[in-house]
Amino acid sequence: MPEPLTIGEVASRSGVATSALRYYEDRGLITSERTGAAHRRYPRAVLRRVAFIVFAQRIGLTLDEIGGELERLPGDRTPGRGDWAKLSQGWRARIDERIEELERLRDGLTECIGCGCLSLDRCALANPDDRLGRRGPGPRAWMSS
Repeated sequence: MPEPLTIGEVASRSGVATSALRYYEDRGLITSERTGAAHRRYPRAVLRRVAFIVFAQRIGLTLDEIGGELERLPGDRTPGRGDWAKLSQGWRARIDERIEELERLRDGLTECIGCGCLSLDRCALANPDDRLGRRGPGPRAWMSS
């Protein structure tokens, strides 16, 4: 059986700060064993969990959502490629939504900020007669399709 990893080794190999690893552990996303001196020792499989957490955060999942996803993994064995694939199969729609949102933001830079007026409430092109302002505060043009 391979030797467990120290928190420094996990941080070095995953690129995640030790403070974040401790936080993930406090949130129940990863686990460690403690030595007699109370030092954390992680199973090598934790590297995949950390990679999953980082990837899931990058596509916009919250830590609560990530925890829910991780609970779907088998507890009696090390998760394999198929287990990880099952978790991520429903994310395509979420990624597509983020892409659409980023495209709207990109297009808005060209259409609104690019015109030089810098005033969405008076912009005749993107917001004639401040129609978005009547729907309430906030970035209305970016909050809906």
